[in-house]
Amino acid sequence: MSAKTAATKNTWVDPDDAPESTDAWFETADLHKGTKPVRRGRPAGSTKASTTLRFDVDILEAFKSTGKGWQTRMNNALRDWLKNHSPSTNP
Repeated sequence: MSAKTAATKNTWVDPDDAPESTDAWFETADLHKGTKPVRRGRPAGSTKASTTLRFDVDILEAFKSTGKGWQTRMNNALRDWLKNHSPSTNP
């Protein structure tokens, strides 16, 4: 059979139709050396540290149920708790 099917369909894209690459795009793009990524993830100088903690299931589920960004909200809740309970603020 010589007819092309949807699975073998080739669509040609005119390179002149590509959007202009800006400095902002290059700042956020992944850098590759060949096929291997050499820059990805958090920016250098991040003040975050990776750790492993154990929480009660109901606490973790409550934060996760709030949707995307739950880890940031948990971090903010702990920061707020520290403001009110830090040894320097309690006699």
